[in-house]
Amino acid sequence: MSGPEGSDVVIDRKARMKLPYVEVKARPPEVRTRDFEPTFITMTPEEAMQAAERCIHCADPAPCVEACPLHNDIPSAMWLIEHGDFIGAAEIYRQTSTMPEVCGRVCPHEALCQGACVRDKRSEPVITGALEVFVTSYQRENAPTKIPVGKSIGKKVAIVGSGPSGLACAEQLIPKGYSVSIFEAAPAPGGLLLYGIPNFKLAKDVVEAVVNDLKEAGVEFILNTRIGKDQTIDSLFEDGYEAVYISVGTGIDATMDVPGAELPGVYLATEFLIRANVHPDQLPEDKRGKLEIGKKIAVIGGGDTASDCLRSALRLGADEVTCLYRRTEAEMPGGKKDRELAKEEGAIYRFLAQPIRYIADMDGKVSAVECLQCELGEPDDSGRRRPIPIEGSNFTVPADTVVLALGYWPDTSIGETTPDLEIHNWGLIVANAETGETSREGVFAGGDAVTGPDLVVTATAAGRHAAQSISEYLSKQVE
Repeated sequence: MSGPEGSDVVIDRKARMKLPYVEVKARPPEVRTRDFEPTFITMTPEEAMQAAERCIHCADPAPCVEACPLHNDIPSAMWLIEHGDFIGAAEIYRQTSTMPEVCGRVCPHEALCQGACVRDKRSEPVITGALEVFVTSYQRENAPTKIPVGKSIGKKVAIVGSGPSGLACAEQLIPKGYSVSIFEAAPAPGGLLLYGIPNFKLAKDVVEAVVNDLKEAGVEFILNTRIGKDQTIDSLFEDGYEAVYISVGTGIDATMDVPGAELPGVYLATEFLIRANVHPDQLPEDKRGKLEIGKKIAVIGGGDTASDCLRSALRLGADEVTCLYRRTEAEMPGGKKDRELAKEEGAIYRFLAQPIRYIADMDGKVSAVECLQCELGEPDDSGRRRPIPIEGSNFTVPADTVVLALGYWPDTSIGETTPDLEIHNWGLIVANAETGETSREGVFAGGDAVTGPDLVVTATAAGRHAAQSISEYLSKQVE
């Protein structure tokens, strides 16, 4: 087989298939649970080159490229890494990804590019995610990137929400000459990346580097401003913005209507995570107090947020951390990798457990969770087998802190304050999946605000697609 980009180099696939597996190294569990520092150890250049050399350069279209929502040219990046051109490889990623240093850390690679690798049939895939992190981190340290700024065309675009989709949209609009303002309800920019993902998965300085690139390129961040409450979509147009991109995500915690939910010691996942992981100066004033937790923590839920809460609780010093989930592990929606890390660190999983009541102690604080044992019935609308509580199977789990990681709902305020904006499913915005166009002229939307909770990489892709649609829309407007 010829080498990448039509070169005359012949790749010996059989020889490459014999190269030993290179794995990502994590800090020992007993060490990493003492702090909130990154879980994984930075690769050496030699390790990166050895890992990339294992790529056999499948014929186009390569499965890893097809499996990536951004369609990163992973084989070309692997070729450059193999030959020591780390900055060139980083630039390959930046051609199609706004924040590869983020996606490399938080994407569920085992379900995307890495899982599609033909070598995964032997459970020894090329470690594409770790290599993406390595080269983009190397570039940050040795040849900082700058977003090219296009000649001003005198048109203003407002972006609502500074999470991955909003940042991606801005990064694509700036080179086209648009003036971009990002409105953010929180005190600091970053959205989910800053407030929703713990430091041990995504260090804050990585997010700040992405945001600073945009600031240096001229993007304006307007903080502590909630569109739908402090301002409306209509008022943005009145202020001179000619297009609006809505990328507010789904930031409203789902709750569980059971007795005792109001007890002290019962937290929603968002409050628990941000107070555990974010510096007080970046928090809303009502969230800056010390997070009071006990020694036995129960986390209810089975997604990635549940894993983040379990692992955060262990780092906060809990003696016993238990996940309560009403189905079995096979039905869990969260990534397997994070779940395995949580188990390594000491998290306990109790499956087929349906909480029905939070029990208070003599001081009125939560002290236990009463549950019913479940069994699985026929699949429900989600395709997973339905949990059926078994009458009389009550049991209790001691817990002086309970965290509800049950998923997220959209904020309905924008839909309620924007005439002619079509919404559905309790507040999700109806938008064209390819272009981001909504029912309201000049208003585009993407990311979780449209799809419901999804991945950082899919939100990034939506922001990039919307930027192209916004540019095409504005180019047709009569001056």
